[in-house]
Amino acid sequence: MPAAAAQPVTATVPGTEHRASPRALVAATLTLVLAFAVSSSPVPLFTTYRRADGLTDGDFSLATVAYFAGTILALLVLGRLSTHLGRRPLALAAAALLLAGALVMLRVDSLAPLALGRFLSGLGCGIASSAVMSYVVDAAPRRPAWLATMITSQSPMVGLTLGALGSGLIVEHGPRPTTTVFLVGAGAMTLCLIALAIAPETGPRLRGALASLRPRVAVPAAARPLLPALAAVVVSTWAMGSFYQAFGPSVVADGLGTDDAVVFAVVFSAYMLPSVLGAPIGGRMRAATAQRTGMTVFALGVLGVLTALALDSVVLFIAASVVAGAGQGMAMSASVRSVLSTATPAETAPTMAAVYLLSYSGAMAASLISGQLTRWYGVEQIVIGYGVLAVAAAVVTALCAREPRPVEATAA
Repeated sequence: MPAAAAQPVTATVPGTEHRASPRALVAATLTLVLAFAVSSSPVPLFTTYRRADGLTDGDFSLATVAYFAGTILALLVLGRLSTHLGRRPLALAAAALLLAGALVMLRVDSLAPLALGRFLSGLGCGIASSAVMSYVVDAAPRRPAWLATMITSQSPMVGLTLGALGSGLIVEHGPRPTTTVFLVGAGAMTLCLIALAIAPETGPRLRGALASLRPRVAVPAAARPLLPALAAVVVSTWAMGSFYQAFGPSVVADGLGTDDAVVFAVVFSAYMLPSVLGAPIGGRMRAATAQRTGMTVFALGVLGVLTALALDSVVLFIAASVVAGAGQGMAMSASVRSVLSTATPAETAPTMAAVYLLSYSGAMAASLISGQLTRWYGVEQIVIGYGVLAVAAAVVTALCAREPRPVEATAA
């Protein structure tokens, strides 16, 4: 085990003993990956909606905001509920909401059904970002210690990639893509519901479920020195991810000269998928070192994206996206590993909720601002703001990254 790979959860409190379960781990991981796959599946259809229904970049940005609003609402209100009702019931609720979102989007002909479907998907992914990720942490074995943090930090990227690629292939080569994409998504969520129904519960069930619905963001006291670097990492990297979701189809169609949905899916995946490769590289470093290195690589990749757009180069755009995605994976995985190493089992769900509340808030703010800017500026000008944010975040991370004090060191 690498010296820097602190065990995510080590201390126990009454009623929160670790209960690893391979069956629960498989069901939770499957749900986590497919939840984000379903959430990204509408994006390759944006060009189709623009041609057939007259939707605009501003509409797609608002739909993206609706998605992030759903996730933030779920994290604020439901982020701690799985500690009281159990991980599995909340995981089932997440899958059911994503199923409902897919069914709503079977008939998208204007902004309203698209935004509603995206909002329901956001609610589901918000629950997944706390309850299902906590389910993974509970169900994972003690060794290897990095397994839980790698799954929780990288499953969203794997899922987003699978959803975009699968949807892109259906759009270009499948029958009735505007319905087939969502029928496949509904089927995926039905599979998750079945897997979760036969999986065991692993999490604590403490009193105070109603009180937990009162919005409150909390992290362990030992994690607070880690928050400046964490915020810089998650806000900037997830904001860049929101750029690919909201503006990726326009970049491919207008800036890179093609409206092929598969090309967009490849471009989208070029940012998301390398994150999975960056995570194990960062896992061999101390957490603060991985954060600093990852954010430097990320910023260089984003600057490469700016250059590619200026030169209208598809190859350079994809290559720069790969670099940015790998840096994102290193920094994000190290950040999650840091804060989880300070949390007891009862603190895992609210800690994960706080991490992803920061992530989604950054992405939503970036989408909202950039969506409004489309009234006056083109995508090539708007993306400069993302470059400034990436460089600023790398500087903040370099100055503020700290090594965590794991829960063993603070529980005595």
